[in-house]
Amino acid sequence: MGLWDRITSQFIEIIEFLDDSHETLVWRFPVRAQEIKNGAKLVVREGQTAVFMNEGKMADVFGPGTYTLTTQNLPILATLKGWKYGFNSPFKAEVYFVSSTQVTDLKWGTQNPIMLRDPEFGPIRLRAFGVFTLKVKDPAKFLRNVAGTDGQFEVDEILGQLRRTLVSRFTSSLGQAKVAALDLASNYDAIADKVKPAIAADFEDLGLEIPKFIIENISLPPAVEKVLDTRSEMSILGNMNQYAAYQMANAIPDAARTPNSMAGAGMASPRA
Repeated sequence: MGLWDRITSQFIEIIEFLDDSHETLVWRFPVRAQEIKNGAKLVVREGQTAVFMNEGKMADVFGPGTYTLTTQNLPILATLKGWKYGFNSPFKAEVYFVSSTQVTDLKWGTQNPIMLRDPEFGPIRLRAFGVFTLKVKDPAKFLRNVAGTDGQFEVDEILGQLRRTLVSRFTSSLGQAKVAALDLASNYDAIADKVKPAIAADFEDLGLEIPKFIIENISLPPAVEKVLDTRSEMSILGNMNQYAAYQMANAIPDAARTPNSMAGAGMASPRA
């Protein structure tokens, strides 16, 4: 290999990112000492956005597609670098790939019980859990406010903060909904619809959105559940007593019509 071949082999000609984990939100293409060749190919796949950075400043942003990198499609970067005579030489720039696909099946739940005032039981403590999905809505804002210069930003790095925000907004929305404890199960969707707008502003500041927020369960304390079980049993026993009395009342006329029965003998009129 000649000297010129060794030099040109250091130039990056194809810029792309493949990820099978679905947990990487941001990945920085490893340019470092290498230089991107004029006319290099940029491949941005569906579910990705490519962002060019120059000396800490955000430059051009590319959606899905294949691009040949020239001054025509890198106007902001060309301006930042001050290329007055065209984009004819190799250049250095940081390229970040930002995932725009949904990260699914993320768990959330209350670490501590939520104190609420129930119209029937008075003060009670509730626990809740469910799942949600996460998506980068604004790649530029997410890079500025969250990922920064992190070369590989995983969803786990921000998941704890997001869960705490979700639980806080869920707690407030549940209190404002004022749904009786016995009616919570039939109002999961309505409560979730109240939570989503409440968390939208918090996540929008981070360049994120929550496409889905699902409540799987809201549970009562074991002591309250035991009281409810006892109440249900008493209700069933009361209904059984009423049913037995009803059955007995219906059985008396039938017995009276039976000639040889005791009830029939008692109901028969004495002869003169």
